[in-house]
Amino acid sequence: MPKDIFGKNHQFLPPSELLSYDDIEKLVKAFTVLGVSKVRLTGGEPLLRKDLERLISRLSNIEGINDVAMTTNASLLTKQRALSLKAAGVRRINISFDAITPEIYRKINEINYPMQDILNGIRNAIDVGLETVKVNMVVQKGINETDIIPMVKHFRGSGVILRFIEFMDVGNHNKWNLARVFTSQEIINTINEQYPLRVVGENYPGEVAKRWEYLDGEGEIGVISSITQPFCGDCSRARLSAIGELYTCLFSRSGFDLRGMLRKQFNQEQIVEALAKIWTNRTDQYSVERFKNPGGVGSHRNSQKVEMSYIGG
Repeated sequence: MPKDIFGKNHQFLPPSELLSYDDIEKLVKAFTVLGVSKVRLTGGEPLLRKDLERLISRLSNIEGINDVAMTTNASLLTKQRALSLKAAGVRRINISFDAITPEIYRKINEINYPMQDILNGIRNAIDVGLETVKVNMVVQKGINETDIIPMVKHFRGSGVILRFIEFMDVGNHNKWNLARVFTSQEIINTINEQYPLRVVGENYPGEVAKRWEYLDGEGEIGVISSITQPFCGDCSRARLSAIGELYTCLFSRSGFDLRGMLRKQFNQEQIVEALAKIWTNRTDQYSVERFKNPGGVGSHRNSQKVEMSYIGG
């Protein structure tokens, strides 16, 4: 959902335009034929769906799917909800949280979720025993880089993996420019001065975050360097929107219509064939192009990109 809908006569999509849970299950089954084994539910805010556990359970029981994860702002992550998500099949959860100093948090958080609700949600995720709990902090120079160390102090030794993300030019409305990027090297240098770090190997090929651990054994952090160290060549992620459009890049201008295939009663073999063709023919290199020519015009640098609220992170 876009942030500007509140207080306005926003026209919501009719349910008929959205993918049903049957639709989503059918598409995920097709993806597994091509080797997909992980599914992440994002948003907007996925916990606004009251019956989300029903979808999670269905996806968790698909042969070939061994990991169902979620990204949330945790404002609705009560202890009971965390328990029900785990019971349905969620193994890992990422929580978006960009500042822990109240004044900075209020400046960044435009929808005014109480910060304590987020902290409670993080604690609930830990307490119910989810396999992995990560907190994602997008760092913007001049906005919240001074909260890097306070965030580290709060989450060190807690079992939470704190991940720092370079400020990215996703969508069209976040007023991105290169001068506001606090680089991954600056982030590591800032932390290393107070809490010495060492590099840790990746968990799996194509992992987007570079891993570091504290020398004193108090856990690890991750850093995602999509601006200064693009990883387009190793990207293995596809994104499916609520209306069934498949995006092969976070910075895409448009998606591929999978809902149309479902409405035309394509069988699984036909859907798998279409997905394979889409993925094989993709040429997404936005981050690499931007990195090579940050001040110039790439193939679609100045064109409209899909909004983060539309396809999740």
